[in-house]
Amino acid sequence: MKLCASCMRCLVDRQEERVRDKGKEEDRDAYMRQVARIIAESAPEDSAPVLVERINEVYRQYFGPVTDYDEIKKEFNELMLSLEPDIRSVMEAGEDPLHTAFVFARAANYIDFGMAGQVEKETLFQLLEKAAGDSMDEKVYEEMLSDLGKARKMIYVTDNCGEVVCDKLAVEELKKRFPGLDITVMVRGEAALNDATIEDAIQTGLDKAARITDNGCGVAGTPLDYVGADARRLLEEADVIVAKGQGNFETMHGCGLNIYYSFLCKCDWFRKRFGMEKNKGMFVRERSS
Repeated sequence: MKLCASCMRCLVDRQEERVRDKGKEEDRDAYMRQVARIIAESAPEDSAPVLVERINEVYRQYFGPVTDYDEIKKEFNELMLSLEPDIRSVMEAGEDPLHTAFVFARAANYIDFGMAGQVEKETLFQLLEKAAGDSMDEKVYEEMLSDLGKARKMIYVTDNCGEVVCDKLAVEELKKRFPGLDITVMVRGEAALNDATIEDAIQTGLDKAARITDNGCGVAGTPLDYVGADARRLLEEADVIVAKGQGNFETMHGCGLNIYYSFLCKCDWFRKRFGMEKNKGMFVRERSS
């Protein structure tokens, strides 16, 4: 997805807010000039998550390490694990456990400290409670099922910590529905905000549900020009890809692969593009979005 004027403005605003109380005034001024330079020199195809990774390199030079989310990630992984039995019960009581798993996994996409800054547990609980009665774009869902019925290889690209508990349930249901399908789950290769890495996959038991690989980079998304060679090969060889979260949409949309995106609309641009209210769920296909 190309970087638009709205995303540029958002990047500047968020970086100014990020350093408002950091260091000396001259350092803040110099830092913001570097942020502006990175945006000005970006290529048309560069996405916001890619630029944030470049901006983080400059941030470290002026202000030291970026925020460490390790403890927050462990906390939300444990929180979602505590809710797993209840979510499983709802899935088992429904007519289509796979559909139910997908809407729960989409609701859990709320656990995003990059967009929200602060994740309210009460809001998370409300979204999960509503998820049982949620729907997806049924036409797109049926297209995915049809594609999966013919597919040999699938990649499931995760987004956030905690959310991966519901991703695990979705992957388990996919394996039940399509036992001959070769499923690989792809997490981030390096720390990126509160995005899931191999450590989160292990903590939540996702590694027991499917083969886990990482994308070989620390961008909060999956840009094909930045991921590792093995990750890119797996993505290009996959018959079907499910990609979670706005960051994956931003970095993968337009690549031409057969991708089904599942995310909550959290920022103004996404809400306007899809005509949705904040934290409403989307399930869209690469070839029609």
